[in-house]
Amino acid sequence: MIKAELKNYRQSPRKVRLVADLIRGKQVERALVELSHLDKKASLVLKKLVDSAVANAKHNFNIEKDNLFIKEIRVDEGTTMKRWMPGARGRAFPFKRRTCRVFVALDEKGKVAVEKTEKTEKKTVKKVVAEKTTAKKAVKKTVKK
Repeated sequence: MIKAELKNYRQSPRKVRLVADLIRGKQVERALVELSHLDKKASLVLKKLVDSAVANAKHNFNIEKDNLFIKEIRVDEGTTMKRWMPGARGRAFPFKRRTCRVFVALDEKGKVAVEKTEKTEKKTVKKVVAEKTTAKKAVKKTVKK
């Protein structure tokens, strides 16, 4: 799994999640095209983050962009800065400047299907072995009688 993370992005997580939900589970090329045509502030930042993850895949694992899809994209709440706005008659009103952390994980197209089939094959082999042992025990009991 190829990863990239953006920390302390100065926009509220709620606004960034709107953009992240659009590209979750899509192929990388399609996601980049959609992000480049989207009219949201977070789209440019997420596009750069996905490009960074693709560069990590190319440099570290020698995987091409064509074989990748967005397996996971998560937008978590970051640190919140508490500030004060001056009000009338010497009063002050609090407000929060929110930040977020964005995590992107990419994976190859065919890799997930192979892992799932290997796990299911192991389970079926274990079941067959268990059935054979119970059959042997049943035969031994009948022979002893």
